[in-house]
Amino acid sequence: MDNRFFDQPILNSPYEYPRQHWELDDQGQPTQQIIESRRRAEFITAIPTPRKRKGSAHQQQLVLDEGKGLSTAEQQYDPTPVINALRPRVDRWRGRPNPADWQVTPETARLLQHWRQHPFGNIRPFFCQVEAVETAIWLTEVAPNAGKTGKDFLDHLTNANNDANPGLLRLALKLATGAGKTTVMAMLIAWQTINAVRRPTSRRFTRGFLVVTPGLTTRDRLRVLQPNDPDSYYASRELVPGDMLGDLDRAKIVITNYHAF
Repeated sequence: MDNRFFDQPILNSPYEYPRQHWELDDQGQPTQQIIESRRRAEFITAIPTPRKRKGSAHQQQLVLDEGKGLSTAEQQYDPTPVINALRPRVDRWRGRPNPADWQVTPETARLLQHWRQHPFGNIRPFFCQVEAVETAIWLTEVAPNAGKTGKDFLDHLTNANNDANPGLLRLALKLATGAGKTTVMAMLIAWQTINAVRRPTSRRFTRGFLVVTPGLTTRDRLRVLQPNDPDSYYASRELVPGDMLGDLDRAKIVITNYHAF
């Protein structure tokens, strides 16, 4: 039987905007049809029917909690609508050809041009890595000046954080396994640090970072986030222009594991 999906599961370059995707049916199975657009963000989760047993009424109340009882049916939070609304805003902003129209600092504009256009000699950042940082930049630097549209996104994040953890503002960037989260962290640290050093009075930027890992192995791997490490990603992966590398020496980065923290 012809199965185009398995013959060519990958349709897009990892370095370019995804313009096609395989259509999936209601069960998450490929229909063998290619859709000429990016796939929308959505959850595709198979949840088996729980076995009936004592105490099951209580256990069924805990959902989407990875076994830790962190969420109930009344508290479920589905981020996909705001993701699907935010993506086209970032797309349109990314498509502005003139850096003067990006509504970011000159330092941020320089980094964006570097990540998008630099002829990397070693490892070039994937599109998903650059997009993750672009989204954080848009929410931090562009949205506050984007009128009602920007205010709506910022209010949504504020309200979601107040409902979950009052007093602790959080923003999650979720990437697939193997997409390169360490590189994204390095890009975020560089963006924040360079702006904080060159704009010390701004409250939007910081040069202090706490990185908490799930274990010792991951903690040791993340030493590449330290600017003075011999294998520092900022220099070895060309993530920062040479004349900006010196600013990173003023970053204060603490990397620890969850148990020690």
